Amino acid sequence: MLVLSRRVDESLLIDKDIKITVLDIKGGQVRLGITAPESIKIHREEVFNRIQEESSEEED
Repeated sequence: MLVLSRRVDESLLIDKDIKITVLDIKGGQVRLGITAPESIKIHREEVFNRIQEESSEEED
């Protein structure tokens, strides 16, 4: 796992097409802004896991 430190308004890039920017930090929460091509699906981890579970149930 790569661990990076960023401050508000600082970004990181994944390849050339994905940019993640720290928008706000309050208490224990960080607000992120993500810019990516529409063809790339972006989900919170818990939503992604639920989608995967539902997908595997449909295949059974």
